[in-house]
Amino acid sequence: MAIYTAFMLLVWPLVAKTASLPLKVLLTMAPIAPVLYVIAQMARLIRNSDEFERHTHLVALSTATAVVSALTFVAGFLATAGVVKLDGSSLLLVYPAVVFCYGLVRWRLMRSYGGSMQCEEELSIKPFMLLVLFGVVLILAAALLKGHTGERQLGFVYGTGGGFVVGGLVFIAMHAYKRKYRRE
Repeated sequence: MAIYTAFMLLVWPLVAKTASLPLKVLLTMAPIAPVLYVIAQMARLIRNSDEFERHTHLVALSTATAVVSALTFVAGFLATAGVVKLDGSSLLLVYPAVVFCYGLVRWRLMRSYGGSMQCEEELSIKPFMLLVLFGVVLILAAALLKGHTGERQLGFVYGTGGGFVVGGLVFIAMHAYKRKYRRE
């Protein structure tokens, strides 16, 4: 999803400025490849899981799909009635909403069963370093885009990059704290 986010932050603003139709189609379709990869990896994860994990994945996925479908159904009626004005860009939020809802429901399911969302108890610090690295890359990309994009988009990229850096550092600190007190 980090690659998808990078595409949306860095490539998507170029779509409106592109005059060439083939290039515009290519730039528009570029974020779809990482999403399809995530879907394929999710299917592989569910297929290779044991019965209990498969159950929690599928319950979370079906609940997320039902919730987001109901919300988009309501939004469709409100837009048709003229209560809310929605354009096609609101459809870009459907898949991230499903993924967010899936994660929330699966976390709640695992917690109710006394489990954990972690794949293993002794996680290395490397996944958290990826958050910091991705944040630094976004900040550098924003610095390179300065003058080529609007202030609002630039501020969003800086803020997102800073959020990834701070979030990664918080996870690293929490991980180090847990490791320190687990040994004692």
